[in-house]
Amino acid sequence: MQKTIDCVLEEVSNRDGKHILMSLTYIGKNIGKNNGVLLTRTLEYWRKTNEKIGLTSALALNDDYFIQSIEGSRPVVNKVLAMLINEYSNLSINVVHIEEIEVRRWDGFLIKYLTSKNQDEQYTMKHFSAGADFNPYLMTKNQLTNFIQDVFEKKKFIEPQSDDVYPSGTI
Repeated sequence: MQKTIDCVLEEVSNRDGKHILMSLTYIGKNIGKNNGVLLTRTLEYWRKTNEKIGLTSALALNDDYFIQSIEGSRPVVNKVLAMLINEYSNLSINVVHIEEIEVRRWDGFLIKYLTSKNQDEQYTMKHFSAGADFNPYLMTKNQLTNFIQDVFEKKKFIEPQSDDVYPSGTI
């Protein structure tokens, strides 16, 4: 009897889409030109909030622009999107891609501040050949998706120091 009640409760709870994982990728620009202190406070607020509501994300930004990919349950992703649009009008949000996913790509709240360092310029040049400046508004969905994956999903390989042999899958 208890198992039947649990199944019914789960079915009722699943009616709002909590069991469906979504991924949302969006871009924005800082219209208000918030200073670094305000940006740091905002990012810390979102890190804590994301943790509480079960949202994972990857955020790449520079002084003017950003791209963020968030993952979570369908209701949470929709609530966050509504909040971004309604409460953060200074960010000029543009949705790039939304899809249902089977598994999360991101682990926690990942942030990459893009600088003029050679590696950051290489990420940008690889995915957007018009120049080294990061401006996601000039990039297509595929360029943006590949860009953020490249920044955050790069596997770090250990270079052998001698004739070390690594078991399959350990590099």
